[in-house]
Amino acid sequence: MLDYLTAANTLRTTKIEQIITESPSVKTFIFKDKQCAKAKPGQFLMLWIPGIDEIPLSIFNATKNGKISVSVKAVGEATQHLHNMKTKETIGIRGPFGNNFTPPTVTQMQANILLIGGGTGTAPLLFLAKTGLATIKPKKLTFIVGARTQNELLFTEHLFKICQEGKLITTTNDGTHGHKGVVTEPLTELLSQEKFDAIYTCGPEIMVKKIFETTQKHKQPLQASLERLMRCGIGLCGSCTIGKYRVCKDGPIFNNTQLDEIKNELGISKLNPNGSKTFTTNT
Repeated sequence: MLDYLTAANTLRTTKIEQIITESPSVKTFIFKDKQCAKAKPGQFLMLWIPGIDEIPLSIFNATKNGKISVSVKAVGEATQHLHNMKTKETIGIRGPFGNNFTPPTVTQMQANILLIGGGTGTAPLLFLAKTGLATIKPKKLTFIVGARTQNELLFTEHLFKICQEGKLITTTNDGTHGHKGVVTEPLTELLSQEKFDAIYTCGPEIMVKKIFETTQKHKQPLQASLERLMRCGIGLCGSCTIGKYRVCKDGPIFNNTQLDEIKNELGISKLNPNGSKTFTTNT
């Protein structure tokens, strides 16, 4: 284990091989890295942008030939700088880090699965659906994906194909595609009608909080990927702390029991880069 962590935490340089524009604010970057090719759905990497910063990113895809994909929304200086980079430019990689989504047990070969993604949080869930659940072959796969507007919906064509006999539900805040509103609205109706063997989610923390509360009310299982400020990625700096957990080391995937332990901070407060705590206003 120590050798694996040492290898994962060693900075490797690589070049961007391909850039795909997914939406007006999201791009997917593809590069090679043998270490991250071992990643499982739900794990993350630290991507170093030379001269700018190092940022945590969920892994969108990892192939046996060593190609890695990450989908990035331009939201600040580092991500905007990354968006401005071109193919063949150099980036640095550490990882993969953290735990991963856990598939249903073997006894649930005909499992009924629900995935809920918000924004770029859809990426690791698509990775899970394509590879992590491949051996399970769920009886039914339902995917709820949300965005602010139709132009920001991600990977809908891929999701439609993966759902097959299941169902793809889209939501947009402005009603330009699918259900007008947020993902928790169709979720409430869905959970009142069906029992799921596993529910997975990734997206903004306030969204995860509402999904957790909804699944708790209906007594259904949940695994959630949390997104927090991360500096080291290996549990040393404490910048990603929530309750007794360090998201980078103890997560980023948390189950119902763990989420219940941190519910007083989930979607409510977080640490700033200077270590101070700030509170959200949309709880």
